[in-house]
Amino acid sequence: MLVYGKNVLKELDLKKVRKAYLSKTQKDFKVSNFLTENHIRYELVDNNRLDKMVTGNHQGIIIDINDYDYYKLSDIANDENFVVMLDHLEDPHNLGAIVRTCECAGIKSIIIPKDRSVRVNDTVMKVSTGALERVKVILVSNLVDAINKLKKEGFFIYSADMNGISYTNIDYADKKVLVIGNEGNGISRLVKENSDEIISIPMKGELNSLNASVSAGILIYGMDKGE
Repeated sequence: MLVYGKNVLKELDLKKVRKAYLSKTQKDFKVSNFLTENHIRYELVDNNRLDKMVTGNHQGIIIDINDYDYYKLSDIANDENFVVMLDHLEDPHNLGAIVRTCECAGIKSIIIPKDRSVRVNDTVMKVSTGALERVKVILVSNLVDAINKLKKEGFFIYSADMNGISYTNIDYADKKVLVIGNEGNGISRLVKENSDEIISIPMKGELNSLNASVSAGILIYGMDKGE
């Protein structure tokens, strides 16, 4: 997988790096020195080649790393009491932003489904700005099965939907899962039916919905109650 950007390079687990591609016109010698000091082989290339390799702002550095190694549901640690589940999100910018918010909030696990869902890619890596090194992305075959397993472990399931109870009026359980729905269709029917509580963010303007990552940020901190 190709990732890019100076900040991404600083946050990467260097054991996963295969090779780097550095712009011939790169004037920041800290980057080349960092690569040399960490025994990372790199190739000096024209900017045109870098531009063709990725679509984002590469800042003169592209890194070839191993594909993301997803975690399993059993990798959730015993001391984790707040997990985020994403119900078939499609936008990598949303996933990257949610990963970053989770890291800032101390949440260590995000669950996504294998099918019809965004995966960890270069955009997710760029937007999350290194947070993926400290947040586990768990891949499951079936979200409802995962919900039921988490319930057996004592987790309470809160799904975000516009037709729910205001998130400010809830006395949250000690162990909780926040489910964020698809950008267009929201929470799927079976996930909603297997949730313990449907919560919403009050809307005071004329628009009736927020971006998925914005909603996640509001609810993550709103549900945390300063714990």
